[in-house]
Amino acid sequence: METYGGRRGQSERDAITVEIGYALVSAAFAAAVVFGAVAGPALLFELPGTVELVLVRTAVVLAPVLFLARVVSVLVRFRKAPQPSQPGRTSPDS
Repeated sequence: METYGGRRGQSERDAITVEIGYALVSAAFAAAVVFGAVAGPALLFELPGTVELVLVRTAVVLAPVLFLARVVSVLVRFRKAPQPSQPGRTSPDS
């Protein structure tokens, strides 16, 4: 991703920005879905107090853990992805 001995070009900075945005949006969506799936029954239905408490606390713990795991996995995968040798062109193997 970095050029030798120098700064990143505009296209590389744009690619990093897009990837960070994708990581944050997809992580927020995944965390919201998990929170809704785990805590949803407790918020929609009248359940015994202990069950409600366990479901909501589990969701409160799981959602941020999933958020962080998703962000890290997307950004690590992006860093390891092979980049084309010349800007605007794909590698011969693609």
